[in-house]
Amino acid sequence: MGFGNYYMPMFDIYFLLFCLPAMIAAAACQIWVKSAYRKQSLVRNFRGMTGAQAAAAVLRHYGVSNVQIRPIAGSLTDHFDPRDNTINLSQGVYGSASVAAVGIACHEAGHAAQHAAGYIPIKIRNAILPVSNIGSLAGVPLAILGFIMGFQPLVTIGLILFAMVAVFQLVTLPVEFNASRRAMRVIEEDGLLEGEEAQGARKVLTAAAMTYVAALAVSIANLLRLLVRMHRRS
Repeated sequence: MGFGNYYMPMFDIYFLLFCLPAMIAAAACQIWVKSAYRKQSLVRNFRGMTGAQAAAAVLRHYGVSNVQIRPIAGSLTDHFDPRDNTINLSQGVYGSASVAAVGIACHEAGHAAQHAAGYIPIKIRNAILPVSNIGSLAGVPLAILGFIMGFQPLVTIGLILFAMVAVFQLVTLPVEFNASRRAMRVIEEDGLLEGEEAQGARKVLTAAAMTYVAALAVSIANLLRLLVRMHRRS
């Protein structure tokens, strides 16, 4: 058979069954998080605390002293980088005194606290990150190539590599949820935000967490689609 008989088209019944619903959910989550961020970015917190100050407060709460907080360009580009122990806060978070800025900054500081405490899930995630990166690029092409060649070991390797993407995203969930819990604990216990402000920060963090759930759903859907198609043609 020619290559065209094995090529997986962009749209097929399995795409409609597995992938499309997951992709719609992922798109909805992206809209949700951007909407929540926009809304809470317009609300100035009562204490006038900036994102940078909030992140510093979380670090103090957990006794973390070797992390630098710095501004970076972009919107919603906030992240903690364990390679140089820096909390990188976007332009709308670092110097902003909005409710959204405090919530996001505290979340990133929560990641720093995880690293300082040796949080096991984040160690597992970092360990499988290289394999996940390879799987996201080469997993599907290897599986399809192995199927065309009739070489089952290559199919298996490709599927395993692609499955590692979903495994990585699965391990990411407890990491993200735990960082948000650490953030909200400090926000509430230390009074960084109160009442409706704290609820607003929680809404932003909840919406952001759901984007990771949706990403996992998309990966699982794509894996199922690939498995079913190859099983039917074997």
